[in-house]
Amino acid sequence: MKYVSTRNASRSVTGSEAILMGISPEGGLFVPESFPQFSLEEIAAMGEMTYAERSATVMSRYLDEFTYDELLAIADRAYSRFDDEDACPLVKIEEDLFILELWHGPTFAFKDVALTVLPQLISACRAKKGETDKTLVLVATSGDTGKAALEGFKDVPGTEIMVFYPSEGVSYMQKLQMTTTGGANTYVAGIKGNFDDAQTAVKQVFTDPEVRAALKKGGYVMSSANSINWGRLLPQIAYYFSAYVDLVTSEEIRLGDQVDFVVPTGNFGDILAGYYAMRMGLPVRKLLCASNINNVLTDFFETGEYSLARDFHKTISPSMDILISSNLERLLFEIENRDDKATAALMAALKSEGKYTLDLSTLRAKAGVFDAGYADEEETADTINEFFEEYGYLLDPHTAVAVAVHYDNDAQGDAPTVVLSTANPYKFTQDVLSALGEKKEEDPFKAVKALRLASGIEPPEGITALEKAEVRFRDVLAAQDIKNIVLKKAEK
Repeated sequence: MKYVSTRNASRSVTGSEAILMGISPEGGLFVPESFPQFSLEEIAAMGEMTYAERSATVMSRYLDEFTYDELLAIADRAYSRFDDEDACPLVKIEEDLFILELWHGPTFAFKDVALTVLPQLISACRAKKGETDKTLVLVATSGDTGKAALEGFKDVPGTEIMVFYPSEGVSYMQKLQMTTTGGANTYVAGIKGNFDDAQTAVKQVFTDPEVRAALKKGGYVMSSANSINWGRLLPQIAYYFSAYVDLVTSEEIRLGDQVDFVVPTGNFGDILAGYYAMRMGLPVRKLLCASNINNVLTDFFETGEYSLARDFHKTISPSMDILISSNLERLLFEIENRDDKATAALMAALKSEGKYTLDLSTLRAKAGVFDAGYADEEETADTINEFFEEYGYLLDPHTAVAVAVHYDNDAQGDAPTVVLSTANPYKFTQDVLSALGEKKEEDPFKAVKALRLASGIEPPEGITALEKAEVRFRDVLAAQDIKNIVLKKAEK
């Protein structure tokens, strides 16, 4: 299997090269040349597999440089760090409504599903290619990716990782998880501005010839742990297959029945993985893209226009506070019939004019599986409260956005629905506590205790342990300083 760039389809690389590079030099994202197909019988066979085996099965269709056994060993090591052999359990809420819990990994967020795998993939790819340079992993994060990447790459030989987050745009627990990270090869800094500022600066570093030359001289190659990296996106495809076969084996659906997935998303990687699963043969009826009030994606799917001319809002679902959804470029490439020049022109227009527009009839014809909606702050908080009262199930604010959008959507109920749950609610304790109508608690660790009393649900030990953890990283930088930090790393 070869991979091409969305902005230069003549650039063809192997899977290992795509993962190690992270992003193409001209700024495009790597996509597979084709989508391998699964028959219904092959999907049904996954019912007898462990989650690690399901993941290895999906990955093996894309990474033919590796044997199935090599990929299974990687998946086994990754998911042994989760709190159960079923890394991504499916929970039935009511008839035809299920929640896919993706937060049972070491940092209690869905990013763990891929970021326990990616460091091992990078190490394995380095070995396949005989790489001797160190890999410098650069990460822009809106919250959860940062800690998951730090945990995955911490003390991995031959790698160093630098994480940049919006200093005032993540929850207290998210910030503390990142800034207390151990490891001799880690660095974390807050950025003045929002996630888009950090993400744009990191992308510019990747395409900067001066930086690439300096790093090469210093014995480094750059890679990314964001979902722009194919090695991040690939493991996420597996949990769509896993959820589907769990529905089949539990006799909630028959093999071949279509299913809806509702996905809270900001950078579009999580829901794009579902689109790729559908292209591979998974019976998906609809992918419902759920946004908070930073609803640029909702407007795009409803009008065909993607415009940055809008206010940026800080919300109680901060991991979705994003206006530049990087992975949407991969979908644009498919909508444009894999025309790299057309895709590059759209991305150039976004950079120069702050917007691009697609013909709405073309968008719906090529991406009709997508629907979209958004929930405001009040609706998100009400959903947390009402869902807990009715079902005794505690939602984090991001999952609550998805549940709210599901209930608001006209077509809900037409097919079994799986809502992707992206984080443990204790990562957003103060906002969840307030949503339940409890007294606002300024001290985050008193809030943890109060939420435990209010909900009867135990907090993860990794959250409570943060109270006594030592803060190692206190830097707050301007976004344009990221380049200088990387250059200093090259000089060491």
